[in-house]
Amino acid sequence: MLDAQWSVTFEAFHDRTLPKSEWTHRAHLVVCRVALSTRTPTETVDYLRSAIRTYNEVTGVENSTSSGYHETLTRYFVDAVASLGASDMDDVFASPRCEAAAPLRYWSRTRLFSPAARARWIE
Repeated sequence: MLDAQWSVTFEAFHDRTLPKSEWTHRAHLVVCRVALSTRTPTETVDYLRSAIRTYNEVTGVENSTSSGYHETLTRYFVDAVASLGASDMDDVFASPRCEAAAPLRYWSRTRLFSPAARARWIE
């Protein structure tokens, strides 16, 4: 079950009122988990692709080949959170697959932060 505080974080992100300083890795996981509670993983990626780009624009973050929205990271974390099923946020935060550095177990830093990985899914 999701704690009310996580719904508040999600709503503030969705409404573009979440302060930029609060758009942390944990907030990304919360938004992903809440989105997955009513969407399939594919629908969640579609939602996040649009919502993160819009949030970035509202908070002054450029979506470019070197900053802003990152397709490979978004898809990785949607899959990681979805793989936990209906876990609560404590389980999500504790999962090794959901650690901020977890994607670096699968991609080199150069590959993961390349313009190609930012723009599209890179296996």
